Amino acid sequence: MESSKGFKDSQVIVLGVCIAVSTVVASLILSGGFLKVIKFWQHTITVKGSAVETIKSDYIVWDCTFTRRGENLQTAYKELKADLDNVLAYMAVKKVDKNDMHINQIDTNRIYQKDKDDKDTNIVDSYELSQSIEIQSKDIDKIDAIAHQSTELIDQGINFESATPKYFYNNIDALKVEMLAKATENAKLRAESIVSSVGNKIGTLQSAKMGVFQITPVTSTQVSDYGEDDTSSLQKKVMVVVNTSFSID
Repeated sequence: MESSKGFKDSQVIVLGVCIAVSTVVASLILSGGFLKVIKFWQHTITVKGSAVETIKSDYIVWDCTFTRRGENLQTAYKELKADLDNVLAYMAVKKVDKNDMHINQIDTNRIYQKDKDDKDTNIVDSYELSQSIEIQSKDIDKIDAIAHQSTELIDQGINFESATPKYFYNNIDALKVEMLAKATENAKLRAESIVSSVGNKIGTLQSAKMGVFQITPVTSTQVSDYGEDDTSSLQKKVMVVVNTSFSID
């Protein structure tokens, strides 16, 4: 019995030793892995890169509106129809492509008589009809010039209003890809400049994430966290920012 008890005690001791050794080994492995992670994070550098391009818009959208007001709906409509014919004739002379024009439906607004307190009554005083034409074209220079000249129609007795043209760049997606590559290269150069000052070199790119992407007028210095998408200027400045991390050798 004593022999059996001694054997069991020996097993318990051996098992305890094994567990202790295993715990130590596991701790060493885990701490080694942890140290490697710490070392990895301590040996990386995070930098921002940017790229800027100046472009000219390649697409224009221009809206113009003309209005007529009459005591009855029929008269106002007849006069507005004559205005539409004159506006279209003007566009034809200016050689605007019919396929680039979209004639919108007529908007009708009732103007009510006022009472002694200058409040609207239920009595219709007149009708105001308006119609607009939207022109979308790749021929930016021509449409832009017409937009500035179109107030000539006022001399024909037309209540004509020209909206400010909007300018777009159709190939923005392709440009964005190209600029992201340039911004990443810029980030790499910045990282190299920083680490080389202390005798190190950068290694592989660990991460890259696009930051601000914005389109602004050429003379603008504004930077927005949410980006900008300018449509007011013919010449535009495009900027993209990339947030990157590089390993340090």
